[in-house]
Amino acid sequence: MISHYLLDIIILLLAAVIAVPFAQTARLGAVPGFLIAGIIVGPSGLALIDNISEIGHLAEIGVVLLLFVIGIEFKPSRLWKMKRLVFGLGTLQVIVTGVLLGIAAHYIFDVSLRAAILIGPALALSSTAFVLQLLTEQKLLVSKYGQTSVSVLLLQDLAVVPLLILVPLLAMPELSIGEDIGLALVESLLILGVLVLLGRYFLHPLLARVALSGNSEVFTASAVLIVLGTALATEYAGLSMAMGAFLAGLLISDSFYRHQVLAEIQPFRGLLLGLFFMSMGMSLNLGLLYENPLLSFSHVFLLVAIKIAVLFPLVLWFGLRKQDSIAVALVLAQSGEFALVLFSLAFQSGILGDKLFQQLLLVVLLSMLATPALANLARRIINGQQSASDAHPEEPVVAPIVIVGFGRVGHRVGEILSIAGMPFVALDFNASVVEKEREKGHSIYYGDVRKPGLLEAAGAKNAQMIIVTLNDPETTEQVVSSLRKTHPDVDIYVRGHSLIQCRQLRKMGASGIVSENIEASLELASLALTNIGLDKTKKENIIQKFRRAYYAQIDNEPR
Repeated sequence: MISHYLLDIIILLLAAVIAVPFAQTARLGAVPGFLIAGIIVGPSGLALIDNISEIGHLAEIGVVLLLFVIGIEFKPSRLWKMKRLVFGLGTLQVIVTGVLLGIAAHYIFDVSLRAAILIGPALALSSTAFVLQLLTEQKLLVSKYGQTSVSVLLLQDLAVVPLLILVPLLAMPELSIGEDIGLALVESLLILGVLVLLGRYFLHPLLARVALSGNSEVFTASAVLIVLGTALATEYAGLSMAMGAFLAGLLISDSFYRHQVLAEIQPFRGLLLGLFFMSMGMSLNLGLLYENPLLSFSHVFLLVAIKIAVLFPLVLWFGLRKQDSIAVALVLAQSGEFALVLFSLAFQSGILGDKLFQQLLLVVLLSMLATPALANLARRIINGQQSASDAHPEEPVVAPIVIVGFGRVGHRVGEILSIAGMPFVALDFNASVVEKEREKGHSIYYGDVRKPGLLEAAGAKNAQMIIVTLNDPETTEQVVSSLRKTHPDVDIYVRGHSLIQCRQLRKMGASGIVSENIEASLELASLALTNIGLDKTKKENIIQKFRRAYYAQIDNEPR
């Protein structure tokens, strides 16, 4: 039995390792790659794996972690800056598109009202991961077209929350808009309120206690426990696990432990979410496509046409140029990963029958596969219409300086940057230091800087520079080596110790190094020379000559 599961895992990993890079090379993206990998190893492909239901249960954890990450990255300030597009354009898009698709499902395709209520808004959602990846690759994320697309995607992510609540309500045997749904909604809100109170008064103290222990493995276990524990609690309360995970992330989003929690969760999330998409691919019945390909492609065409027909006039109404409006409509015309999540939950709850579920999976998959072509068309429209009369594009946000280590040296660097009016983000693995400095108003977060995921979560990807002030030489080398591999274009300034370590840090890619020992020696020598009455100019020449000679040794290996 164990060897059988081990063989299945090896097959899945092998399929992902082959299919995902191939899909990314073909500019399809990682999500379609996982779906294609699942199709290949599933019953519709080579039939290498038959225990799909067991793998599906494990894959549900990937969805849970996805919703947790969305919750923890939810920033009200970000929404407020783009509130007009997010809550205006985004809300109208989800409502109008959802209603039209729901009506089409019920009256044209004879889908039950219960299922159509969910199908409409679920298909109205686009693929956040896919679209953001394409916009980033095309370097259009900060353009007016890119920012408008992101605004709509933000609202769609928020719309997932009420849709998750809607699934168990639609699964009720007797569905009535009045008493039954009203009571169930009140009950759901009360349950969520209790969880919020529990999380508010117990979650942060728990993380603080674990952080003070200084054990990164225990912190990892605590982060996973919080996610899965909250998800399980909401499932027992009659809501979905994904809803509980989103709530857990929301509760941690304003904590200074959020970056470390994200760094701990991301590896599990990526792997298990990929497994979820593969399980969707394995569940897909390609026989439906073979039987009537014209019907399947017509469904996809209808979905894309309705979304474009709704988005284009709405975006135009919100003041964008015609070309930008067409581009936004094209890039958001697909359905996305959250539709797969919602349809999977609805299928398990009995809202969707097997055949309808398979048809919906096929429509979502085919629409996602069509996205790269639509995005390239949108890019050509944007590039072909750029001119001096362009609407003022949004300037890229200047990322803060990242200070790794906020002890004695890091703290002083931060004070100088504050005096100069330069924003920065600091990271430190000492929970008491983090808590103390946050009380003073410093932007500092708890985390183990040896984890690349933490630096990514804190904004190192877009930072102008990273200053490493750690006292531990070994940890300093690990951080510099990791940063230079993952961020080759970022300036990295490091606090060094001995000459040997400074040379090693230079080899690892440090842009600039300050030797703590030599600077202290030079200051003491300067005081001594002043005391004996040496001329100021001569003293400074001696000190500077010695400093230049010392630092020259860092770049020049001894023979």
